[in-house]
Amino acid sequence: MMCGIIGALSNDDITEILLDGLKRLEYRGYDSSGIAVLNNHNQIERRRAEGKLNNLLRELLENPVYSHAGIGHIRWATHGAPTTVNAHPHATDKVAIVHNGIIENYRELKVELEGKGHIFTSDTDSEVIAHLATEYLTQTKNAETAVYETLKRLEGAFAVAFLFSDHDDLLFGARKGSPLAIGYGENGFFLGSDATALAPMTNKITYLEDGDWCILSRDKCVIKDMRNQAISRDIKQVNLSSVIAEKEGYRHFMLKEIFEQPTAIAQTLSVF
Repeated sequence: MMCGIIGALSNDDITEILLDGLKRLEYRGYDSSGIAVLNNHNQIERRRAEGKLNNLLRELLENPVYSHAGIGHIRWATHGAPTTVNAHPHATDKVAIVHNGIIENYRELKVELEGKGHIFTSDTDSEVIAHLATEYLTQTKNAETAVYETLKRLEGAFAVAFLFSDHDDLLFGARKGSPLAIGYGENGFFLGSDATALAPMTNKITYLEDGDWCILSRDKCVIKDMRNQAISRDIKQVNLSSVIAEKEGYRHFMLKEIFEQPTAIAQTLSVF
């Protein structure tokens, strides 16, 4: 579940913001990456690549996109091989999602959705989220309701962000077991797996708690629980230098954790 998520809803172009967030999430390890944005016609456009993040950068140089709303993902494969077709974001023509975690009931959901005519293009568990949200959007004609109904059906652990075509003023996020945070910027709102991804854009962050989901628009943020009731969460001040200092001089967090293993083992044994 060591994938990384970034999302942005801003008055400025967010392509570079998404890429910078993905670069800061590289420490999680990855085998593919991608972004989804809303183009000038408010339709979903994706750029995805397997392998190193530089492959995605090359794809964007050849096929650039500009947008004020988008989501990005850096993946460590669980369900499905590390290929472009399995790379996030996953999308239909109406909904794009990025997901960190495991959807335990994805097989049942996939069979149900295929029975309703949905066609899947990947081997991942994550793709069912996009199709399920699309199904509820078709039924309810309301993006917020579609997200809520989708979340109620998901079993397992997840952090997920939703982007809807024709809604360049909305971004949704939710968490259950996997971390997700909201960043409050001067020119918009952001979503990220951790403070490392959000620190360059803002030092004001709210960490969602289990069962929380959020509706971000250009002028406000609403957080709700799984009873669909609005709730309040603290906004914390995060110092960028303290986030960087957490690496304590190591190039990335994975290297830091490797070198900390002897100490961690010794401390564990000392309690027995």
